[in-house]
Amino acid sequence: MKTTYKKRMQRKKEFIDSRIKEANIDKGIIVLLTGNGKGKSSSAMGMICRALGYDMKVALVRFLKGEQQTGEDLFLDNNSNVVSAHMESGFTWDTQDQELDKKSASETWNEAEKFLANPEIDLVVLDEITYMINYNYLDEKVILKVLSNRPKDQHVVITGRAASKGIIEASDTVSEVKDIKHAFRTNIRAQKGIDL
Repeated sequence: MKTTYKKRMQRKKEFIDSRIKEANIDKGIIVLLTGNGKGKSSSAMGMICRALGYDMKVALVRFLKGEQQTGEDLFLDNNSNVVSAHMESGFTWDTQDQELDKKSASETWNEAEKFLANPEIDLVVLDEITYMINYNYLDEKVILKVLSNRPKDQHVVITGRAASKGIIEASDTVSEVKDIKHAFRTNIRAQKGIDL
């Protein structure tokens, strides 16, 4: 039994080592985190922490969440390697003002464009931008053009439900977070350090 296991692990190691050797391209990538499950933005925040660990420069652009402060915001606010832009109007169902939301989305996107043109920024997170495309607040073609013209080594993380076909095709890595169960559906409010 131990011999069979060892041989299986040796074959697995050989395969993984060969794949690592073949992966020899360095370039900025686009990571898309989509789906109905919880954790897309949290995963993006984890990538921000990973980048900061390497002393990289990060831009965080938040669409939809407005004035709602999260633990990540509190933690990142004083980090000199992080710049940010937040869509001030917040959740569209709170404002109930389509024109205000479109204006806020456009203003926030203008900031994002500056980050996506800046070669000094290593990672740009576009949190919840998929909603802006789906609601027709922002033009997907414009976003795709800006993404394709960004600095060669700049990484981008995009989050949000129902990612468009164009965003999926433009992304190098796509992960779909599936919703199986959520505490909110049993009337448990959002918890600090977990949801906020």
